[in-house]
Amino acid sequence: MWRQAHVWFRIPQKVSWPAPSSLLLQRRTLSSIATMGAAGQHTVNTTGRLTRLRELMKSKDVGIQAFVVPSEDQHSSEYLAHCDERRAFISGFNGSAGCAIVTLDKAYLFTDGRYFLQAGKQLDQNWTLMKQGLPDVPTWQEFLHKNLEPKTKIGIDPTLITASDAESLNKQLSVKSSELISLPNNLVDAIWKDRPSRPANKVFCLDEKYSGQSHLDKVTKVREELEKKKAKAIIVTMLDEVAWLFNLRGSDIDFNPVFFSYAVITTDKVILFIESEQLSDSARKYLGEHVEIKPYGAFFDYLKGLAATLDLKGDFKILLGDKASLAVAETLGQDTYAIVRSPITDLKAIKNETELEGFRQSHIRDGAALARYFAWLEEQLNNGAEINESQASDKLEKFRSELDLFQGLSFTTISSTGPNGAIIHYSPDPNDCDIIKKDQIYLCDSGGQYLDGTTDVTRTWHFGTPTDEEKRAFTRVLQGHISIDTAIFPAGTTGYIIDSFARRALWQDGLDFRHGTGHGVGHFLNVHEGPHGIGTRIALNNSPLKAGMTVSNEPGYYADGRFGIRIENIVLVREAKTPNNFGDKGYLGFENVTLCPIHKKLVDTSLLTEQEKSWLNSYHAETFEKVSPLLKNDPRALEWLTRECSPL
Repeated sequence: MWRQAHVWFRIPQKVSWPAPSSLLLQRRTLSSIATMGAAGQHTVNTTGRLTRLRELMKSKDVGIQAFVVPSEDQHSSEYLAHCDERRAFISGFNGSAGCAIVTLDKAYLFTDGRYFLQAGKQLDQNWTLMKQGLPDVPTWQEFLHKNLEPKTKIGIDPTLITASDAESLNKQLSVKSSELISLPNNLVDAIWKDRPSRPANKVFCLDEKYSGQSHLDKVTKVREELEKKKAKAIIVTMLDEVAWLFNLRGSDIDFNPVFFSYAVITTDKVILFIESEQLSDSARKYLGEHVEIKPYGAFFDYLKGLAATLDLKGDFKILLGDKASLAVAETLGQDTYAIVRSPITDLKAIKNETELEGFRQSHIRDGAALARYFAWLEEQLNNGAEINESQASDKLEKFRSELDLFQGLSFTTISSTGPNGAIIHYSPDPNDCDIIKKDQIYLCDSGGQYLDGTTDVTRTWHFGTPTDEEKRAFTRVLQGHISIDTAIFPAGTTGYIIDSFARRALWQDGLDFRHGTGHGVGHFLNVHEGPHGIGTRIALNNSPLKAGMTVSNEPGYYADGRFGIRIENIVLVREAKTPNNFGDKGYLGFENVTLCPIHKKLVDTSLLTEQEKSWLNSYHAETFEKVSPLLKNDPRALEWLTRECSPL
């Protein structure tokens, strides 16, 4: 049997409704390997599924020659409830990013460099892996209008593609007289016989002592944005935006404290679409009479008459975020809406001082759990114990679960030894994973959800004697990490511009990595948050880094089939004091909040400058100062931290 998922989410003790045990995630069976199984190593036979899908595609009622299966759900979520893992079901590939295209005789899976190795292991002979980002490999959108025959009818579930993507894709397809067909029912759902039911777990209120702002204040700020944009309403479709806006948290999606919902804000109304039985008594009381509750299933019917109710005139429109689905746009009707980047995305990205302090404090506590874990693991391996990747991951979760304000993990722990570390988003199968070996690099990427913040940290360790190659590669990654951490840049600079800072040292050795350098992080919300980030995707050039944002700093290097290296901290964007202020722009820098030693055994000090050595010593001094007081009752961890934080 698949192991039982752990409680990732706890209810604050003062809440009177059901105890945490009632919110256990569902036990996964072996069939889950076909969807979001943990390991990312199993190949799934998709022949029968594809045969049944193609029969539907050719049926008289459907009549399409291609069918697109995106990763996302109807809320454009990156991480999904099990019932929405359609692309994973039809293809067998369960990474978090990808798109499947099935024609009447072929099947293609598009994904990025994070998942090349995993997809190669999981896809069976029915599928062609399209490695996006490599030369001459099209995106899935380009494939549809460049590679398919003219006059192709391409089916899609309109709830799973954004309205903006559908609009641009239709323009491209029209050149070849092809068209995108919105299907009333998802064809994958029709052949998925044991599809899980949609979760509807309890929702609770996040105390304002953690959120730092009331939901009424947030609604006021949203209405100010409506006025600026000459809009009469905004449709909120992203789950983390709804959770942030109302100071509510849930557990409908593993590791993400969100719940299935929509919201509509007009100039005089606030409507939350959620199954009412999900709301705790305290949540209902908190929302008060200012928020009207309607059933989740009533959302689309409500949209049908919204434009008429608002009496739109002149340039006034309904705002749709750029992640809103084609189905939402089609339901509202043409000429009633304007697609923009959701103002809630921008408001949420800039944390208030309460949230920023929560990030600092949660990372100090998290650092104590990491110190206890690595000290324990080192002792076990030195004593000759056989610990596999999954057992180690469970132990780390146990240490975190003992911390104040812990609610669960922020994502599946990546506990990987040797060649598994080169699989960027690897996570171990408890029934079939490797023993952690002292003579191999060990990469651990993990994080926790706390009432006052979300953590995400990667450390690369070696419990034996690393090779010169491993030390050199690690040091180059460290230099890139330091370069981002110490960067000072003018206000208005984007993460796209500074991404090369993280790669410069690697480039000197002809090395690189196939993922972004940093992503935004939610406050007790999704561990991946936009709109900003640090990376090579041109879209990141649209979102300048601003004071109050959070972002990860995680360069890496991956030697396929041998080892992986990544060093990840979370940093806060802060105003920087500079001797001058050219152009009166103001300047920004980063404040690090992650506190876990960086393994000195893997550092080739001959490659470091004096400034880089000083940075590492200062970082370790700060880590020891802040974390050591929490380890008074764990002599083993305190001794380990003392040694690992000593100067070079």
